[in-house]
Amino acid sequence: MELYLDSVNLEEIKAAHKLGYLTGLTTTPTFMVREGVKDVDQQILEIAKYTDILQVEALGDSAEEIITEAKRMVKMGLDKDKTVFKIPISLEGTRACKLLVNEGFQVNLHLVYTLQQAYMAFAAGATYVCPLVGRLQDQGHDALGLVEQCVETVEKYGYQSKIMFSSVRHMEHVKNALNIGVHTITVPWKVMKNLTDNHFTAIGTEQFVQDTKLLTQKVGDVVRTENVSISADATVYDALLLMTKSKLGAVAVMNQAEELQRVFTDGDLRRLLNQGADIHQTKLSSLEAQEPLSIDLNATLFDAQKLFSAKQVDTLVAKDGVRFVGLIDVQQTI
Repeated sequence: MELYLDSVNLEEIKAAHKLGYLTGLTTTPTFMVREGVKDVDQQILEIAKYTDILQVEALGDSAEEIITEAKRMVKMGLDKDKTVFKIPISLEGTRACKLLVNEGFQVNLHLVYTLQQAYMAFAAGATYVCPLVGRLQDQGHDALGLVEQCVETVEKYGYQSKIMFSSVRHMEHVKNALNIGVHTITVPWKVMKNLTDNHFTAIGTEQFVQDTKLLTQKVGDVVRTENVSISADATVYDALLLMTKSKLGAVAVMNQAEELQRVFTDGDLRRLLNQGADIHQTKLSSLEAQEPLSIDLNATLFDAQKLFSAKQVDTLVAKDGVRFVGLIDVQQTI
């Protein structure tokens, strides 16, 4: 099924063009008005730079006027072989379609609301026939039934026209078009850019990203080195202030020789408070020295995650050989 963007907004068109796989672009005079376009011809020539096939309106009260308008746009710079001229369905419109097709032009007979209109477009040799699904549904009609009838008629009688599903309002319309089996669809950017979105896809992608991070990133890539150590001469209250500043649940306690004495954690703080200790007076040096759990800078985050899980701790000391470098928190591996 061919995929068209339905827009005249240059930013949308440029974004869609980067995808690299759209069939083309459809425009309408109504879009031009909404965008405040003052020079329609200039806008058409500009957006033609960003699409392989441009579908643009050719209006007139008679077949001759419609043909004159189509040829005028080719003369102003549009590539005849890369342009589809959109003509509202009418007797004069079908006559113009037949004459243009005979001269090698491509035509989209659109604003189709009935199967009878579609039949006349098929008979006139329209390249595209375009029922407006959203507008029909707004008026309470069975738009999907009409589109399905158009597809069945093309297949039954062997017409060469392509049925274009247009006036797309939401993602369900794209699903409808696929299920019906239309040949092409034109979709506004606000709908198109969401077609790849899915909650479960997002969850799965995030899991893959996280797992890749665990296997490829090293402890040294994420180790915290600032506001993670404090002198053993400091008080528990000082340690609490530093932990608040670092937003970590622990701080490394260093002795006068700048050697790691222990890691003071929020768990230690709770125990001291339960014992009635005065955290403003209690010095960290009064706490028993402990050999903290450590991990080398060259270990992977996966190694760190396994250690966190096995030892049921939230903080590890990161070392370069035997040298203290900083702390790594369990949240950095989740």
